Amino acid sequence: MAESAACPPFQLGRPRYDQSTFLGRLKHFIDIIDPSTLFVSESRLTECVKLLDDFKSGNLSPGVTDSQLWEAQKVKQAIIHPDTGEKIFMPFRMSGYVPFGTPIVVGLLLPNQTLGSTVFWQWLNQSHNACVNYANRNATKPTPTSKFLQGYVGAVSSAVSIAVGLNILIQKSSKFSPATRLIIQRFIPFPAVASANICNVGLMRHSELSEGIDVLDNNGNVVGSSRIAAKHAIMETAFTRVVLPLPIFVLPPMIMAYLEKLPLLQARRRLLLPIHSFVCLAVFGLSLPLAISLFPQMSQIEVSHLEPEIAMVTDCKVLTYNKGL
Repeated sequence: MAESAACPPFQLGRPRYDQSTFLGRLKHFIDIIDPSTLFVSESRLTECVKLLDDFKSGNLSPGVTDSQLWEAQKVKQAIIHPDTGEKIFMPFRMSGYVPFGTPIVVGLLLPNQTLGSTVFWQWLNQSHNACVNYANRNATKPTPTSKFLQGYVGAVSSAVSIAVGLNILIQKSSKFSPATRLIIQRFIPFPAVASANICNVGLMRHSELSEGIDVLDNNGNVVGSSRIAAKHAIMETAFTRVVLPLPIFVLPPMIMAYLEKLPLLQARRRLLLPIHSFVCLAVFGLSLPLAISLFPQMSQIEVSHLEPEIAMVTDCKVLTYNKGL
């Protein structure tokens, strides 16, 4: 009985945890971003996909437990895109966001940035974000390469211009002491990254607003394409991408400002970079699941809020769409 309570009956394509609550979504996304899935072998992935296919066709071998089925689905969802059925390139999976993104965060938060280093780290960050956005997009409709490039250029331009502009403004200001100026400069990455993230999501997924995204009934069948659902999906994703960098780019500078005053670090300055890196990794690792848990990936919307032509072809009260990550 205890095992049954800890592991609910398996449901193919359904989340293991209740997605109507924040705690349930948090547990779900902790599974999705589990870095251990980065090391799953091709044979293990094939085994997991086959296990799920066997369950779907009713040919499941005796002795297979619900726990094994949930684990197989976790592996598949972490590696394979739900719309395209293709493997997501490792650095751009959500499970790789923290391991591959932390060095970039450390670079963005380094003190005494030059114009060149500011441009470089903002470019690298938005390049990574653009690829993650594209790899985890709603792919029920094809996205032209031109749209990807448009979003990429727009995001990089906005991030670099905001970061460089704020740096120049602060450096020219005579109201701040050198020490105060240095502290303020450490917080510049947040408005630059947050603004660029909105631009990135909006431009990368702009085509969804004109073409719509698929909405599904209770059985997973496509009812139609909705521009209203696409608007909801993009707004939810953009909001998440503003919340995500808030603790990542605000807490480490505050923590490091305190730690740098400790006698140990005053005497051993070479420890600053590894400690700074660890602080960024810890905050990033905690922030990501909290931010993406604000909304379920497979979101629901009432049919009465959608286009009339969709309401005419279904008896369902609520339809589902893939928000993307």
